[in-house]
Amino acid sequence: MDSFKIITNTTADLPMQYIKEHQLGLIYFNYIMDGVSYGRDKGLDWKEFYRLMREEGMMPTTSQVNPEQYKEYFTEFLNENRNLLYLSFSSGLSGSCSNAMLAAEELMEEREDCRIVVIDSKCASMGEGLFVHKALQKKAQGSSLEETAGYLQELIPHLTHVFTVDDLNHLYRGGRVSKTAAIVGTIAGIKPILHVDDEGHLIPISKIRGRKKSLMKLVDYMEEKTNGCIEKNDIIFISHGDALEDAYLVKEEIERRFGIHDFMINHIGPTIGAHSGPGTIALFFEGNSR
Repeated sequence: MDSFKIITNTTADLPMQYIKEHQLGLIYFNYIMDGVSYGRDKGLDWKEFYRLMREEGMMPTTSQVNPEQYKEYFTEFLNENRNLLYLSFSSGLSGSCSNAMLAAEELMEEREDCRIVVIDSKCASMGEGLFVHKALQKKAQGSSLEETAGYLQELIPHLTHVFTVDDLNHLYRGGRVSKTAAIVGTIAGIKPILHVDDEGHLIPISKIRGRKKSLMKLVDYMEEKTNGCIEKNDIIFISHGDALEDAYLVKEEIERRFGIHDFMINHIGPTIGAHSGPGTIALFFEGNSR
């Protein structure tokens, strides 16, 4: 059986230690903060990133990875392994996935000795991270590239994302809510609950008044979506926009309700955080449906 290398992105919000431990390939998405571009060669500390948003009112922007950049990354990874499995950021949130597919096709035409499989995860943040984690588990069990890819395609409709934001203005900037809804909701203390649908798009599903109630609503959604399949979840992923205490509140509620004790909790990186803002809490698990 041929070996293969799994590749992910900074949009997966996985801890760098985890990426190094599992020898994952990593593709960096660039972002701009206060006129300075950050990416592979230059990073901004995530705590400082959120401080600048909170205290200085800075609004970062992001950019997708273009086909030529993907070719450079893939070529580098092909020096390590001629078989690559790239798990892409959701096509419903970025055009990067189609760019990756184009780059992979061009490289395979140029080099007959390589195989590059690109999968549109339809996932974001640590939902994408959980997708990568499941791929690593499958590979560790001895599955081939094709077997792992087939398993992941079947998994996509079941990888559930649900999250809440603390500030509606960031969703307004991203075109997710109207300006009026952002203003009225902020005054009224409304906290939206959103999920990522089967096509990888961001969809509002409810509005909750009050922060703690919105956090408990995330766990309510998990209870609904895992009815009859909770045993599939050997680990739960939670990401946060510099709101670790709230992430632990969600963790403790999950432990209380479901008896699950294995979690991965990490901050939301700048690429996703630029659109979700400080205070975001996101929960990821395997459910009956998204």
